[in-house]
Amino acid sequence: MDLHGVDLNLLVAFDALMKERSVTKAGIRIGRTQPAMSAALARLRSLLKDELLVRGPQGLQPTPRALDLAEPLSRALAEIQRTLDFTQTFDPSNSSATFTIGLSDHPTFALLPRLVALLAKAAPGAALQVRNFSARDDAIDLLDTGEVDATVGVPAAKTGRILSEPLFEERFVCIVRKGHPVAGRALDLDTFLALPHLLVSPENERFGHVDAALAKSGLQRRLALTLPNMYAAPLLIARSDMIATLMAGVVEASGHADELALLAPPIALDPIPFVLSWHRRNDAHPAQRWFRNCIVEAAPPDEAMTPG
Repeated sequence: MDLHGVDLNLLVAFDALMKERSVTKAGIRIGRTQPAMSAALARLRSLLKDELLVRGPQGLQPTPRALDLAEPLSRALAEIQRTLDFTQTFDPSNSSATFTIGLSDHPTFALLPRLVALLAKAAPGAALQVRNFSARDDAIDLLDTGEVDATVGVPAAKTGRILSEPLFEERFVCIVRKGHPVAGRALDLDTFLALPHLLVSPENERFGHVDAALAKSGLQRRLALTLPNMYAAPLLIARSDMIATLMAGVVEASGHADELALLAPPIALDPIPFVLSWHRRNDAHPAQRWFRNCIVEAAPPDEAMTPG
């Protein structure tokens, strides 16, 4: 027998016929018409070169060949069904899956501890791998190649194959050391411009969000230090007379917030959005959906540090 000539629908029809011993009842069992079931039986007879089911006084009677096939085919179909059912569900408590997430610097500090704690409780047998990326469009490469299941960072270039949803936003605050002459009072623009500034620039450029906002009014601040690592900034500010404009979450997660005074920026600065992104091919996978829900749950809360 050439197995390439037997499709799964024919095997399902055969299984129903063996269970019901009636073309009509077998059709009802699997949702097919009586003519379709008769055609399926005719094709099975041709492929297997056996009558398979013949009419008897109490309905269709199986041939010895049909009886030989019935049990192993029924078991095989049941196993296929169990496999298909399994792929539609995910039980985190019994999972040993490994999930991989790509994180830019800030989510590594702001989101990862919460995510690790959540996974340890909900899926103790699962493992987590973290990939770091800096340039926002690197997230697309990681998702395209399948190196990560999801990423969290600032929005990358839009593409139809990469799906995303807003996760959290970070607003800007100005920080100076406690005891600094400007600490504890409203920060005006002239004072802000006169102070020595620390600029965080992962791309090692001497131009950031604050500089772009000032340039719209033809203004420029005095940069005293530029560095690529945002989490080094709070300690440097706490040990100097410089001022820095950072995301509030960076200050909170730095471990140095109690050494700093927070001030409201004297210029309007849009908050920085962070998004959860994933590849379209993973969109419907149950385990992947569950993992993304965990990431959403682990996102930093809306209550952020406020200047005061």
